[in-house]
Amino acid sequence: MAVKDLLPWMKSRNSEKSRFARSSSPFVALHREVNRTFDNFLRDFEVPGRSATAWPSIEISETDDEIKVVAELAGLEHRDVDVTLADGVLRLKGQKSLEKNGTVYSERWEGAFERMIPVGQDVDPGKVKASFKSGLLTVRLSKKPEGQRQKKRITVQ
Repeated sequence: MAVKDLLPWMKSRNSEKSRFARSSSPFVALHREVNRTFDNFLRDFEVPGRSATAWPSIEISETDDEIKVVAELAGLEHRDVDVTLADGVLRLKGQKSLEKNGTVYSERWEGAFERMIPVGQDVDPGKVKASFKSGLLTVRLSKKPEGQRQKKRITVQ
């Protein structure tokens, strides 16, 4: 099973961005601001079909030998993140805290987060490596050799 089959369908954002970038209409600016406001508000709730609520943002790539997951965790340290793999699901969990120091207004996000990423049963749990550098968590999940992967051929009658 390919990882890209597990990802939710999303609208192409490139076409929207280019259309909005060309327009200097105040209505387009208002539209963007309202969308940003709702995205910020809904970030803490699980709303089906809204990819903007998922934090941290991730990138998944796959080759024949491994699956690579990169998560943007700006403002965190490696000790703030718990990474586990169980039953074919990679789980990123942690807490982001901000110093208040008399802050009057802030758009920065803080709080607990948990992101569950289905990677399938073809991953070898003994060969998972994670690194954290410059706010990016990179998890490399090696796949089991082809002979050890769970495939069952089903005859059609």
